[in-house]
Amino acid sequence: MLEAPVELLLVEDNPNDIELTLHVFRKYNVANSIKVVRDGAEALGFLLGGDAVALPRLVLLDLKLPKVNGIEVLGKLKSDPRTKHVPVVVLTSSREDRDLYMCYELGVNSYIVKPVDFAQFTDSIRQLGIYWLLLNERPHGATQAQPA
Repeated sequence: MLEAPVELLLVEDNPNDIELTLHVFRKYNVANSIKVVRDGAEALGFLLGGDAVALPRLVLLDLKLPKVNGIEVLGKLKSDPRTKHVPVVVLTSSREDRDLYMCYELGVNSYIVKPVDFAQFTDSIRQLGIYWLLLNERPHGATQAQPA
């Protein structure tokens, strides 16, 4: 049996943030198929290593990751012709100007600082999912993983 294509790739190492994000997406029925990876190397392996049957509609990317940091992941995704059109939203606790500027320099689609408040975090994730997964239009042909 074939697996359903991944709609959302969540790249996050904090178990609490993973649990809360998944809860919000399930509660509001925004994404049917979510894959979680817990470090940058695993994200790159999934997206560029051929593990993805079809590219996700959205990548939610934390910056502070083990093995390969989020900025390096973003740079590789946006410079690769197979993944450059996949929307990447950085969802991070970093308020550092250098991180913000570097992410936009590399082509991030959105940069969101994680709200500390539970209700604000929940609402942010819900709105993010609705916009990027339900409202946003993607270029035709941007869903299939392309061979290297």
